[in-house]
Amino acid sequence: MTQPVLWALGVTSLAVTVSLTLVTRFENASRPRDRGDAVLNLDSASLGGTNPTRFAPNSVILAADSLGHFSTEVDVAGRSLRMLVDTGASICAFSYEDAQRLGLHVYERDFNRRVDTANGSVSVATVRIPVMRVGTIGIRDVEAVILPKGRLGKSLLGMSFLRRLDDFKMSDGRLTLRG
Repeated sequence: MTQPVLWALGVTSLAVTVSLTLVTRFENASRPRDRGDAVLNLDSASLGGTNPTRFAPNSVILAADSLGHFSTEVDVAGRSLRMLVDTGASICAFSYEDAQRLGLHVYERDFNRRVDTANGSVSVATVRIPVMRVGTIGIRDVEAVILPKGRLGKSLLGMSFLRRLDDFKMSDGRLTLRG
């Protein structure tokens, strides 16, 4: 008498376990991964041809564009700007035009520091950004420069931001930033 009861309990237990496993897998298939963290996964078309980005707490994963460059949206003191990630730039650099859009107003007399760039020596204006954010990563009091009008095509997310991260690494066409 006990064998059929034990057998029935075993079959029922197995059926419940399999059902719960299938339900869990189905529910998790529609959820973001990365340890259950919220992930925003955008394709190139939805970003107007830019590279996909994924966010998780204290990390951002960027995909290289067709030229192998990494760019991302950066919150600069509350305003958004697309910047090129440049590990060769010792400091974050804003084009004059981007600086104006961000509300970083400088005068001619502020261009009093000389720096060497890939395109030669140039006078720049130095600024400190209270907070810069890339996805979920925020860095306070970031040193940056503004280049004169027409001297920089794309603003650069340089080492004055990157070196203050916990880690950043490139692998398989992806750049991972960890805050």
